[in-house]
Amino acid sequence: MQNKVKLTKRQIKEDKFTTFMLESKKKFEENWQFYVIAVVGVVLVIAAVAYYFNSKATKEQESSYKFARALMDYRNGNNQIALLGLNQIIEEYKGTTVAREATFLLGQVNYENRNYTEAVRYFEQYVREYRKDKFYLAAALAGIAASQENQGNFTEAAQKYEEACLAYPEGPMYGDYNLNALRNYLKINNLEKAGKHMEILQDKFKGTSLAIRAERMFYEKGQPQPQS
Repeated sequence: MQNKVKLTKRQIKEDKFTTFMLESKKKFEENWQFYVIAVVGVVLVIAAVAYYFNSKATKEQESSYKFARALMDYRNGNNQIALLGLNQIIEEYKGTTVAREATFLLGQVNYENRNYTEAVRYFEQYVREYRKDKFYLAAALAGIAASQENQGNFTEAAQKYEEACLAYPEGPMYGDYNLNALRNYLKINNLEKAGKHMEILQDKFKGTSLAIRAERMFYEKGQPQPQS
């Protein structure tokens, strides 16, 4: 009768490891396609991410170059060429910083060309899509107001100037927006609203040309001046 061989713990561990390695090898040989596909998939994801960030940087560079060219055309008085370039930017690079700047400039160039309907359209687009920069938000609202005023729509103009005041009350144009709102409210004989803007100017800009002009406009409408 053959004697049983007793294995040590170490031999048992080594035997289990050998069995595991053989089984792993066999499993890999049977399913190597899946492992390769998984590895390739990871590589493709990494490549895609790298391409995304690289293309994004390239896109920003391209849009910046086109904006600079459109800006140069605008400064050289070639407004129609500038408008074409700016429209291309907002169509091809939507959501970028350059598209934001191009949208505002489209409003400004159309306003200067006295194309007030288009100016309103682009300024409204700016207000709708880009609201983080309070200075330009207020300026876009004022651009809508000025376009409406030049078309004789004084009620809409007054309201938009008022919105510009509310959008950036600590801004450098706050006094001008109040004066413009006052002027348009006077044109529609809304003396109550006009008076509120005059009070703001008298309070915050006392002694300045803004306050003096506001008082002159208001009292020229036949309102009694306060007794000194």
